[in-house]
Amino acid sequence: MRRHVEIVPKRSGRLFEALVKRESELADRNRGTFFRSGRKSKNAARWRHKKYVGWLKITRIADEVVSVDVNTRSRRGADWQLLQAFIGFVVRNFADHVEAMHIRF
Repeated sequence: MRRHVEIVPKRSGRLFEALVKRESELADRNRGTFFRSGRKSKNAARWRHKKYVGWLKITRIADEVVSVDVNTRSRRGADWQLLQAFIGFVVRNFADHVEAMHIRF
């Protein structure tokens, strides 16, 4: 299953960098549920979740908008857990920095 999320930051916000930095901080303290997997890149990251099957492909696109592809290979209807965990991560850590979040099914 595949879902797509676009996160529009408030003006002059560097949301992609903040997301990656926060995930790294949590990983350094052995906390958090997401972890980076795959190659490092300036404008893209691939994250996995410790509990839920699947991965997130996070990309910085024009005007600092963050594009997230939520991918799972598991049974139909299991992708909501990964999507919910990511949206929760964004809301808990960056609610003040986000102007809009669009989810495409």
